[in-house]
Amino acid sequence: MSKQKIIIDTDPGQDDAVAILLALASPDEIEVLGITAVAGNVPLALTQRNARMVCELAGRPDIRVFAGCDRPLGRDLVTAEHVHGKSGLDGPVLPDPVMPLQEQHAVDFIIDTVREHASGSVTLCPLGPLTNVAMALEKAPDIAPRIRQIVLMGGAYFEVGNITPSAEFNIYVDPQAARIVFRSGVPLVVMPLDVTHKALVTAARNDAFRAIGSPVGIAVAQMTEFFERFDKEKYGSLGAPLHDPCVTAWLIRPDLFTGRHVNVEIETQSELTMGMTVADWWRVTRRAPNALFMGDVDADGFFDLLTERLARL
Repeated sequence: MSKQKIIIDTDPGQDDAVAILLALASPDEIEVLGITAVAGNVPLALTQRNARMVCELAGRPDIRVFAGCDRPLGRDLVTAEHVHGKSGLDGPVLPDPVMPLQEQHAVDFIIDTVREHASGSVTLCPLGPLTNVAMALEKAPDIAPRIRQIVLMGGAYFEVGNITPSAEFNIYVDPQAARIVFRSGVPLVVMPLDVTHKALVTAARNDAFRAIGSPVGIAVAQMTEFFERFDKEKYGSLGAPLHDPCVTAWLIRPDLFTGRHVNVEIETQSELTMGMTVADWWRVTRRAPNALFMGDVDADGFFDLLTERLARL
């Protein structure tokens, strides 16, 4: 497999942090061209800060981080401090970042990077609300056919919703942006709750992170220990689902995942179902497929990969 050039668009978030660390620990498969921050789990001032903290934790202060949109396209920002803590990265005590925030706006960085690289060579990896990506597609429609693919965490079908009864958080925060992305014509790979809720950090898996013994391994264990309290109480599960690292893991080991090419539409009209990902899993409509929508993951293989790679940092 040739090395994949990616832009990570993110709102860290403990699980976002693990996704970034997995990418930075996999230089043979992934080249991170830059990280763009968006408002989501916490406001933009914290997400861009957290992204830089994670790069420094990984020993990669050379990675460029860009701040993007501080609010959704047409709605007030909804955040998730109740899940991720006031900082968005509660759990470990990490030093304030020293590496600079880039001056360029994240949307412009996405546009320029896609234009500067060979057509079909840059993959976008959104781990949060799709505001930055949608803005880039709206501002520069010419980039859509140049993007290799968009691999994103968001949505649900069988699991339905986690922020409302019918919507997953990332899509709910900016459904208008999601609608733009899902109708862009860019090849999409979607990691919904149906997959991520099967990637649970059990006590044994968290012990394996801590046993790495490095600052990265210990910090990840502390992140997931903080993160899991909410999900254990909400779902009665054995641990926290690692949503966003599924995106990075698919880039490295797509064989760990199974899914279907189906049509996915985004609800943007009804407040009752706002942000719902209407996935035609059973292909009962004539709408053309627009996404590879994942349905299952080899959880043991996923955590083996994650633990092995984190040990490299």
